[in-house]
Amino acid sequence: MRGSCWLNRRIEQRFRLLAISTVKSVKIKLLLFFCVALTLLAFSTTGSTFLLWNNNNNIQTPPLRRFTDSRKGYSIVMNTWKRYDLLKQSIKHYSSCPRLDSVHIVWSELDPPSEGLLKFLHQAVKSKSRDGQYVKLRFDVNKEDSLNNRFKEITDLETDAVFSVDDDVIFPCSSVEFAFDVWQSAPDAMVGFVPRVHWVDSLNGEDNKFRYGGWWSVWWTGTYSMVLSKAAFFHKKYLSLYTNEMPSSIREYVTKNRNCEDIAMSFLVANATGAPPLWVKAKIYEIGSTGISSLGGHSIRRSECVNIFTAMFGRMPLVYTSVKAVDSRNVWFW
Repeated sequence: MRGSCWLNRRIEQRFRLLAISTVKSVKIKLLLFFCVALTLLAFSTTGSTFLLWNNNNNIQTPPLRRFTDSRKGYSIVMNTWKRYDLLKQSIKHYSSCPRLDSVHIVWSELDPPSEGLLKFLHQAVKSKSRDGQYVKLRFDVNKEDSLNNRFKEITDLETDAVFSVDDDVIFPCSSVEFAFDVWQSAPDAMVGFVPRVHWVDSLNGEDNKFRYGGWWSVWWTGTYSMVLSKAAFFHKKYLSLYTNEMPSSIREYVTKNRNCEDIAMSFLVANATGAPPLWVKAKIYEIGSTGISSLGGHSIRRSECVNIFTAMFGRMPLVYTSVKAVDSRNVWFW
């Protein structure tokens, strides 16, 4: 009897352990099932947005409220050259950005903008009006064809923030607005979407010589020292400094060689602040053909600019950094 009781208790305990383990296994499986289901649900909602961005040329952004106080907004300074279709597409897109106050088109062609172009652009801006307000459109016409024109001082600029952008690149308004918020946290810095880097030319054993590094150098090292003015925010005071205070030999070099005005601006800001720029990660849409960066010898010419500007400034002002600003609302992991 005593042995049979002991055996019964052993069997009962084994059944209890088996039941407990079974319940736990079911709970774990249910938890995993719900996790997988939620993941698939999230992917289905964001995935459709992802496909929408990649399959459509039209940039779609959620409607946002436009600021009425221009001092709290920003102005676009857009460089263009005989690419009217790209200019129309860019102006039509950026006019819908909520805190954009005005657009200044840097015009360096011999002939003034045509009546047809003016009419289209003004209508495009007015079509994006909200509450009867729309973005102001200006043409800054220059007699001389020089890349320095994009940084000429603008007397009627009503905002402190300038978003310098080329006519062949488009960013979602949400990305531009986020970059503007980042700039407001550091208004003396350059805040941009296209990072680049410079390196000491250690391969040739010259500590006082530098090399220009493109995107792949930034990607490989996670380090940068410039953001290009083809898509960058900076304070309007730098337009005056570039035109009136920066060594004239640098502007002459830019005009003669038709290159490196963006490097010159990076040097100017870094020399004034002693601080690095800020890179904002965002999706870039190239709507034009490849530019001078695709030509042979581009990196060599850019490296020459870095070394010549260093000599003209009397020192290397660029500062390295690895900081990257990311809008966590648009990423999975952060």
